[in-house]
Amino acid sequence: MAEPESVLTVSQLTRRVRALLEGEVGEVWVEGEISNHRVQSSGHQYFTLKDEGAQLSCVMFRYAGRVTSPLKDGAQVQVYGKLSVYEPRGQYQLVAKLVQGRGVGALQARFEALKQRLAEEGLFDQERKQPIPKFPSVVALVTSPTGAAIQDMLNILARRAPWIRVLVFPVRVQGVGAEVDIAAAIKALNDWEKRGLPKVDCMVVGRGGGSLEDLWNFNEELVARAIHESDIPVISAVGHEIDFTIADFVADLRAPTPSAAAELMAPDGTELRRFLDQAQQRLGGLVERHLAQQAQVLALISKGSLLHTPQNTLQSAQQALDEVEQQMLHAANEAVRKCADLLQRPQNVLARFHPVAVISEGRHRADLAAHRLTKSIQHGLSRIAESMESKSRILHLLGPEAVLARGFSYTTDENGKVLTDACQVSSGKSIQTQLASGKLTSVVK
Repeated sequence: MAEPESVLTVSQLTRRVRALLEGEVGEVWVEGEISNHRVQSSGHQYFTLKDEGAQLSCVMFRYAGRVTSPLKDGAQVQVYGKLSVYEPRGQYQLVAKLVQGRGVGALQARFEALKQRLAEEGLFDQERKQPIPKFPSVVALVTSPTGAAIQDMLNILARRAPWIRVLVFPVRVQGVGAEVDIAAAIKALNDWEKRGLPKVDCMVVGRGGGSLEDLWNFNEELVARAIHESDIPVISAVGHEIDFTIADFVADLRAPTPSAAAELMAPDGTELRRFLDQAQQRLGGLVERHLAQQAQVLALISKGSLLHTPQNTLQSAQQALDEVEQQMLHAANEAVRKCADLLQRPQNVLARFHPVAVISEGRHRADLAAHRLTKSIQHGLSRIAESMESKSRILHLLGPEAVLARGFSYTTDENGKVLTDACQVSSGKSIQTQLASGKLTSVVK
């Protein structure tokens, strides 16, 4: 039995349970049926998710959740969220972040896989897309004959371009096998001659909005291939602006809604009428100016000499032709002369820089440089010789021989050391005196 000190309050136990659930279970996907759904004034939604054996309270906060499938009682959905505990009631609950229809995850995976494969095959390439005719005369609507989309498109076409002939090709746009009907309709419109159909300038393939499951037939490969192989330009208009299908990527043009497709396909009658009126005015003005110019030409011809004296006119024309011929010859000769002058300049430049001329000029420059270098060396050597001779004479004049020749002498002791003071030698020592010619040996007394 636990000690009294370890007793928990209800709040402490609830917080511990909450921490345990959030830490151990955390975020999960849960599948079930919605019941007791309600929306608060704050925008937060509360509902119960249940199956045959249990139920789970769920809350989706307005600012933190995303819904891809409508929340309503009885809906089979998949919910992604974090398991937690609402402490005031001690109730565990799922804080939902994403709600989608059951099987949507698998459909989305199929969608992405098919999209990637068709993109790699080049079905989405911009280069293969056909332009939508600006002024179509016959168009086709491949859609459900009973939906709101067909009425919207017919009303817009009748208002904007009442002259356009509209061919409604009724097909199923939802349910098993609807993609077969859609693909067959596209192929039938392309085989219009064999089917006895009128030739259409472009077609709209689409439907109104719905869930991912409702729009799935337009994600089938059969429809994508049919659109890709169509020789008639195709406008895809499936669902609302936020809905994207494989058909949108393959089609020559994607419209956000069927109504937008009708507007893109049909020119505005008022704008077209204004354009035609302006074109008519411009064309009328051009015709009037052209007729006035031709009238002036006819008036000049009727008053001219060509009508009365054709021989004189012909002779004048021949003479003028001769003058033109002379001018052309002079101009041709002048052009040839200018070309020759232009060619002469580069020839002179080429001759100047011809390898033989360049080598000859280089050899001449080298000879001149060698001559200058030889002269410079000789001059330098001569100056050095004169300088050495002058310095030699000065050295001779200052040398001991010259001094001795003038009657001077110097005396050394027995060791050859020059004596400059009588105290450097003692009595009885021998000394030698060097004269200009010969030596004297003496004994000191």
